[in-house]
Amino acid sequence: MRKPVAGFAAFGLFWGAWGAILPAIRAGAGVSDGELGVALLMIGLGALVSMRLTGYLIDRYGGVVLPVVMVLFALCGVLPALAGSVVSLSAALLLLGATSGATDVAINAAGSHAEAVTQRPVMNLAHGMFSVAVVVASLGTAGLRAAGAGALPVLGGAAALIMITTIVALAPGATKTVRTATSEKPERAGLQPVLLVLGALCALAYLVENAWQSWSAVHLDTSLNAPAGLASIAPAVFAAAAATGRFAGNAFLKRIQPVPLLVIGAAVAAIGSLVAASAGTPWAALTGIGIAGLGTSVCAPTIIGMAGAWAGPERRAGAIAVVTTIAYLGFLVGPAAVGALSSAWSLPAALASVAVLAVVVAALAPVAGRLVGSRIRPTVKGM
Repeated sequence: MRKPVAGFAAFGLFWGAWGAILPAIRAGAGVSDGELGVALLMIGLGALVSMRLTGYLIDRYGGVVLPVVMVLFALCGVLPALAGSVVSLSAALLLLGATSGATDVAINAAGSHAEAVTQRPVMNLAHGMFSVAVVVASLGTAGLRAAGAGALPVLGGAAALIMITTIVALAPGATKTVRTATSEKPERAGLQPVLLVLGALCALAYLVENAWQSWSAVHLDTSLNAPAGLASIAPAVFAAAAATGRFAGNAFLKRIQPVPLLVIGAAVAAIGSLVAASAGTPWAALTGIGIAGLGTSVCAPTIIGMAGAWAGPERRAGAIAVVTTIAYLGFLVGPAAVGALSSAWSLPAALASVAVLAVVVAALAPVAGRLVGSRIRPTVKGM
């Protein structure tokens, strides 16, 4: 259990620092907002290229893949701080995206493996540690920025912490995690219907999650005229609620099956989204944002865990790679879709439409459960 939790914490540490240091990276590269937007697309492109390959490599060579990709991720995480143009920044972000996508698959595969071996819920706990690390790193980076630190020392420090985590927690016994490496070519999971359904559900869950993570501060600022300081805490409120929801979800999975948890989480996310989108005051919107964070937080980890349970040990990483690759599309499309709908209607209306997607997840969760069938881990009571 220690490996996936440590891996997710290290992963969140970088991305929490990334969001807070991005203005310094933009200034260092000397790019405009439009050029930065194009460069940021390279992160998603790189991830989509590497994710399925990483799943195959894990199924073929075992858990040694996790520390390798974590080291590569740490090294590539420093590159954006060295960029001096839009071309070099785009190249750096392409490599960062590729190693980030590989790390995402590897830590999720490790979490699913831990659930199968221990018969204990792990995925929501691990994803919860990611959310905690994002909040801590974001606040810490803000403090460093206030003290005058630039992009290189911040990202270099994050890389050093990831390296230390890899050496201490991830590298020992790496060949024994996820599955035992084999010289035989593993059967690839492929785009089977159950994985397509789980991937689509996870994409919708990620769309809801990233819509609020990306637009919550803008919603408070432009829709409700909140003070800048109050509006700026909205993403932290969402992330803190997500961490709380994932820890609670991990405890609930000792008593209930994954499908009911997924239905409940999606329904709560829908309610929170409606409350936040229709709120008349900033504090009411923050309340809704927190409720949305609680609900949506359990959806993606639970869906990914279901994919790993369905696939079994021989194809687990490949199946998770298929689901997370499809899901990543929702993560990327979410903020842009909200922006497009906001231009056509209004930002509150666009954010209210996110609630509809959460309802779709709740409605289709039982269908996914029937497709997965008896391979879902039985309810475990107690630790």
